[in-house]
Amino acid sequence: MTLFPKTALTVIALFLSLSTGSAKEDKIGNSFKSPDILVLGDSQIPFGSGPSFLDFFENLSDLCGFKDKTTDKLGGQSVAIIGVRSTSLGTWTKRTRSGKRPICTVDPKWKVNAGTFGIINRSDNIYAQIGQGKNYQFCKAKQSAFETMFRPDYYDPKLLFLTFLGNSSRTWANNKEAALADVKAAIAHLPPHIPCVYMTTAPTYYKKTVKQRHKAQENLKAAFAETGNRCSFVDGFTPETIKLNQGVRQHFRRHKSGKVKDPFHPNKRSAKKFFRLQHGAICKAVAEQLK
Repeated sequence: MTLFPKTALTVIALFLSLSTGSAKEDKIGNSFKSPDILVLGDSQIPFGSGPSFLDFFENLSDLCGFKDKTTDKLGGQSVAIIGVRSTSLGTWTKRTRSGKRPICTVDPKWKVNAGTFGIINRSDNIYAQIGQGKNYQFCKAKQSAFETMFRPDYYDPKLLFLTFLGNSSRTWANNKEAALADVKAAIAHLPPHIPCVYMTTAPTYYKKTVKQRHKAQENLKAAFAETGNRCSFVDGFTPETIKLNQGVRQHFRRHKSGKVKDPFHPNKRSAKKFFRLQHGAICKAVAEQLK
């Protein structure tokens, strides 16, 4: 998808004046403090799952029953959630201007391309443009967004949680080598000291899309295993989560007639249920990374 869902356009329009200009690099200054936990994903975050991610990770130690040793590794557990539309894992490792376009280019109409939550955004406006503002300086010439954001004086989380699937699902489903290449690139661009968990995004509405994304998940999971499981892997598509969303109109934005108008982004109601189902798997993966 190249634009925000139509259902969100009215909301975004209210904030156009807050996100004007081009994505030029700003000086960060000394006021930036890295979050302890960083969740990075795609458009499912601003259009449904962002609040649930924030609630879960701000209470991670309690929800997972972590004891002192594990909790200490998470620091104060400050949390930042960033979801950028039309991005996938491979987008964050591209060094060319065209490769980074979904992250760094300002949409000429809506002026924003991301939804953010947590310590990096305490305003009532969840929408932001990557490249603008001290918290979103991920766009530097000849560097990938990962390389830029994870430089020594900037983002240095004690836990990185990645969640992508949709934008590359067709490619990953049809080509195991493409999935492997994206995983290898990500590993090369992530600082080795940062613990990492990767969870595929939640199932969508249509059976055909679910089938494709489930295959993509299999190939992506195999790629992480083949490269040594640098990031612990959590299946977002399970029999339970597929049953939760596939064909369930109440879990997606609908027209007044009841027909689903946004089949790719489960709503907040669905996200809450998704996290209840995924609770154990997420906690297990995080504990594995922090052991």
